[in-house]
Formats: sequence, structure tokens, C-alpha cells
Amino acid sequence: MMDEPIETMPHRTSRIRTLGLVALGLVVGIGGTLLLRPTPKDAHGHEASVAKKQMFQCPMHLQIIVDHQTPCPICGMDLVPMEGDGTSGTSTDRHSAITIDLERQQLIGLRSEKVTEGSISGELRALGRVAVDETRVRKVNVKVEGFVEKLFVDFLGKPVAKGAPLFSLYSPEFVSAQREYLLALKTQKALAGGTLESSGGDLLESATRRLTLWDVPKEAMEQLERTGEPQRALTLRSPIAGVVTAKNVVEGARITPADVPFEITDLGHVWVLVDVYEPELGRARVGTPAAMTLQSSPGKTYKGRVAFVDPVMDPKTRTAKARLEFANPAGELRPEMFGEVLLTGQGRTGVVIPLDAVLDTGTSKVVFVFLGDGKFEPREVTVGTTVGEKVEIRSGLKVGEKVVVRANFLIDSESRLKAALAHMSR
Repeated sequence: MMDEPIETMPHRTSRIRTLGLVALGLVVGIGGTLLLRPTPKDAHGHEASVAKKQMFQCPMHLQIIVDHQTPCPICGMDLVPMEGDGTSGTSTDRHSAITIDLERQQLIGLRSEKVTEGSISGELRALGRVAVDETRVRKVNVKVEGFVEKLFVDFLGKPVAKGAPLFSLYSPEFVSAQREYLLALKTQKALAGGTLESSGGDLLESATRRLTLWDVPKEAMEQLERTGEPQRALTLRSPIAGVVTAKNVVEGARITPADVPFEITDLGHVWVLVDVYEPELGRARVGTPAAMTLQSSPGKTYKGRVAFVDPVMDPKTRTAKARLEFANPAGELRPEMFGEVLLTGQGRTGVVIPLDAVLDTGTSKVVFVFLGDGKFEPREVTVGTTVGEKVEIRSGLKVGEKVVVRANFLIDSESRLKAALAHMSR
């Protein structure tokens, strides 16, 4: 038998290239078929869910979560697979019940207290700032252009009574309007009893309305009718009793209807503004009685009430403004003073424990319940109102149970470690 001829290098290269192209075509064909193949569906015709990616977490540093197995960059421990959809579970899932003998409890200074039923006070203490009651501010203006002849109130803070003169205004238009009034009055008297009496009455009514709209008081109108002589200047008077909080005029100044020469504020009632934090908003309701004390008046208490609570929170301070109303007949409450405010809301009865017993995990609140025989169980609770050193428990505990109030951070660490080791041994 003759030996088969050996293939030359060019022929072998060509054959390898051909086989490679065929294999590539098969891969592309299969890949294209897979890509074009519709999503698999279950027996009910719904699309089957795709398996979620496995995540890994450090049992000691729960913030370390990655998508691959690797040592923890903080402590070097191997990360463990996370269960379910990649979440770390509830707070109690990351804790485990533990047992501590009596000798060790004494060594770490562990102490527990009973869960009790107590009074949840509705009181709220806060710092208040006295402010002007904006509903008791009046701005004095003029309806006609003129010149200030005389000032009767010449400095800020001066108290004025209602109707007290503020300044006199000389206005040529005012003098002209008075002459028109006198002429209309004379015309009406001349036409009295005649056929044109109604026309004279219309002229007098028009002149009277013009002076009235310029805030000419009734007494000035009567004097004008009695004397028959126009007054040179119009006297402007205070519309309310209060103090002068703005003065924008001097003698000889020219003022127009656009100017505000005086601002009068009634300080017989004032506001006290209080910043209420979000968890305490339930204690600051409209109508809640309030009491305030000042350093300038030791031993004296001022009574008021909540009149308004701002419906919008301040995004920077996370507080809402509560507006309290206080009577101030003696003027002792001065704007911009600070005082200690006590709101006395309606109290209630609830389950309370020491505030130190609650551990905040960031996502929930946990306490350790003493079960007896050195056993401690972690339990998630819902907290309510904080009253001094006590906190209300809305759910999770019963009256009579014991909770750890001292060395609970040590117990928390050991509980987490035990839960992590149990998780790793699965």
C-alpha cells in the first residue's frame, strides 16, 4: 500500500480557516435563535421571572454589600450570601437571643427595669420669641398731596391714643375742596323751596363726599359749616391706640398718596412664635393653653393659647412655627424678647420604659427583653412620645416584662455576632 501524500501547509491553513468559519456560523446562528426566542412563560401564560443576582454581605459590617464573594475591606471576614432578594432582613433578623450568666451580668454592669404603665404628658416646653401681632398694625397715609406743617408725634416708640393728632398737612387741593363745599352749601340755601333745590343738594352731596374720602373728620366739617372759613391745614389723626413703630416724615416735607408717613402698632396683644419639631406637633394644637415666663419678670407667668400652627414645615430645621396669642395690657411683653413657653396639652395613659433601653438600628427600634435564667431576647418595638427620661411604647412590649437599660450596647454586639456566626454556619 502506498502512503497517502502529506498535505502541504497552504492546504492545511485553508482547511482550518474553513472549519473556523463554519463553527462561527453555527455560534451566530444559535445565538441569534436564542436572542429571537420569546421569553419563557409559565403555565398561566405569564413571563417567568429571571433569577436575581446573589448579593454578599459582611456579618459584622452590614453596610458592606457586594455582588461577589470577597473578604470584608474593614475586618477581613469572608462575606456571606444574603437571603431572599438581597436585603438584609429586619432588625431582629440580625440579632439572636443570647444567654449571659449572673457573674458576667454583674461584671458588665447589666441592669434591667420593668415595663410599666404610666401617664403620657401632653406638655411641651420650648423657647418662644415675642413678635408683633400683624393684625394690629396700621399704616397712616394721605389721600391728597401736600406739605407737612407741624409734627405732633416726632419720635419712634411714642405712645399715642386713638384719634390723637399726628401731623398737620397743608394742601391747596384741600383748601379748594373746602371752598367748593361752602359754595355748594350756599347754593342749596339759596335754592331752598324752589324748583332747582334738588340740583343744589346734589352739588352739596358731591362736595361732602370728596372731603370725607380725604379723611376729613366730622368735627372739621361741622366747624367749616359753622364758621364759613376754609381751614389752612388738614390734621391727620391716629386710627388706633398704640405706639409709633415707623416714622418717615419731618416738618416741611412734601408727601403724596404713595407715601406712608407713620406706622402705628397696638401692643396690647402680641404673638409668641415657637419652633415645634416634627415628632412634637401633636402637642401643639390650636386652642392648647400656653404659659410663658421671662427672665425680666421672675416669678410671673403670662397666660396665652395656641392660635395657629404653620401648615408647612421648614425643610432646613424640620420645624413648624406655632403662633401663640398673649394679652399684654401693661406692655411687659416686648417684641424680640425670649421666654420659656410651656404648652399644656391633654395627657393619656400608655406603656413606658426608660429611654436608654431603646437601641436605634437606623431602620427600626430594638430592645432586649430579659426572659429569666440569664436569657435575653431582642425585640423590635414601635416608640411614641418621649417624656423626659421615659419613652412611650406603642407596640412590642407588655406591662410587667423586663428590659435591659444598662450595658445593652454590649448585649447588642454579642447578639449581632451570634446571629452572624449562625448565618455563616448555614
